[in-house]
Amino acid sequence: MPQTMTEKILSRVGNHARARAGDELVARPDFVIAYDFPGYTDVIFEQMKQEFAIDKVDDPNRFALFIDHMVPAVTPKEEELHINTRTWGREQGVKVYERLGIGHQVSVELGYATPGAFAVHFDGHISQLGAYGTLAIGVRRHLLEAFVKSGIQMKVPATQRVTFTGKLGKGVMARDVFHHMIRAFGPSFARFQVLQFAGPAYYALPLEERQTMACLAMFSGAVTAVSDPDDLSLAYTQSRARLAIEPVSSDADAHYADERVLDVSNIEPVVVAPPSPANTRPLSEYKGLELHVGYLGSCASGRIEDLQIAADILRGKKIRDGFQLHVIPTSQAVMAEASRRGLLTDLIEAGAFVSSPSCDYCFGRQGVMTDGQRAISTGTLNVKGRMGSVNSEIFIASAATVAASAIEGKIADPRDYL
Repeated sequence: MPQTMTEKILSRVGNHARARAGDELVARPDFVIAYDFPGYTDVIFEQMKQEFAIDKVDDPNRFALFIDHMVPAVTPKEEELHINTRTWGREQGVKVYERLGIGHQVSVELGYATPGAFAVHFDGHISQLGAYGTLAIGVRRHLLEAFVKSGIQMKVPATQRVTFTGKLGKGVMARDVFHHMIRAFGPSFARFQVLQFAGPAYYALPLEERQTMACLAMFSGAVTAVSDPDDLSLAYTQSRARLAIEPVSSDADAHYADERVLDVSNIEPVVVAPPSPANTRPLSEYKGLELHVGYLGSCASGRIEDLQIAADILRGKKIRDGFQLHVIPTSQAVMAEASRRGLLTDLIEAGAFVSSPSCDYCFGRQGVMTDGQRAISTGTLNVKGRMGSVNSEIFIASAATVAASAIEGKIADPRDYL
């Protein structure tokens, strides 16, 4: 009986002969990943002992914790949270990764993006590991179950496949493709399903751009996103994979809840207008709108591909007076590579403020806006108050659009600078 790659992975970890969408099973995650954050990991640590009388997690090697928010700490309470996480990790024998960058990106670099593996996190953006053939699901507050039990109770989700055809035009990036898809199919078209990306236009994308698309899966209503591993992704993961698991792909005649096709040939740069991540609009509708702040970073962007195109646009130019451009690479490894390539020099000489990798700019702890200000951002959300005042506005766009807009201090079309 044919299966999707999701069904194959959950068959293995759920000790199920041949799992199908809708089956109930207890799945043992290969990896349990989290970052320390008030009300999440600190509460889980406490509940383990006080409510479940559990002193040790089942197989510490399955667990990974990241300190990537509130870095560096600016209050004693924040540092106490980090100390608590470090201490718990030492006591449990669990790896705690600190100041290496945004955990979702560092997870990929450290091999938690193992083709064929099953990973869970409380943050849904862990879905980006799916670009490498990992089934990575954000289980929100139910992550506690993965800490206190060897497996989690779940229903095998159905899979919907989107096949991308055609060829991207100049200045169009994965952010534009993903948000155009949401506009075309609706913000909940893959609700409670796994979104599987396929097709020649998808596999023509660099791995980083595929990762961006998988990262944003939740904005389609999906529980995660995956794609069949190809030679490019397998080559990347070969020396990094933390487990010896056979990579899996969907059978050619696998059953999907739905199958859609999207031709990317005529996609133009887009923006996602406030206050909803579902409000995708053609960039041309807002071209010339005054801006005050730019942000290039987050777990969805800020990788080499993004920094490269931003540097190409800004090289030899200057950011408009009064405009603030914050550039935050996704990891120390990305930052080091960008430095070796001279990209950071190009960005800094143009007037960008380049800072060390962290999640803090994305959720409004750093670089906050006040009333009446407007940002162009590669962050994950544009809801009110995400980057400071509830009376400020955030427009989501690609790294190319952010860079072009920094030159003009207005929403600008990157194609004019490429």
